[in-house]
Amino acid sequence: MSTGSTAPTSVPARVSEANPPGSRSHSNASPTAPEKPYDRYELAFPGGEGGADLVVVSRIGRTGPGGHPVYEDATGIVRAEISDQAEVRILATGGGQDAVPGVVARPLA
Repeated sequence: MSTGSTAPTSVPARVSEANPPGSRSHSNASPTAPEKPYDRYELAFPGGEGGADLVVVSRIGRTGPGGHPVYEDATGIVRAEISDQAEVRILATGGGQDAVPGVVARPLA
């Protein structure tokens, strides 16, 4: 829709054109707040002869490279970043440690 003017369209006019009455603007949508992180998780490492190895980790008050809380076991050997979706990233605590795929986190009360 042209007004015949060569002046640039004002910001409110552009917003109303982009969001006609009755439409939902993304700026008005309320984001879902992530769940509060748990203080402890049980990590299940796949494999082994007897099934999965289980390790309990506790939140240590740091954040990992992905911005999620970091958890550590009592020995300090197992350290993991766990997202609010329970995605696990094992963090190296010493030389020669490899990434461990397939680790599952279960929240503990």
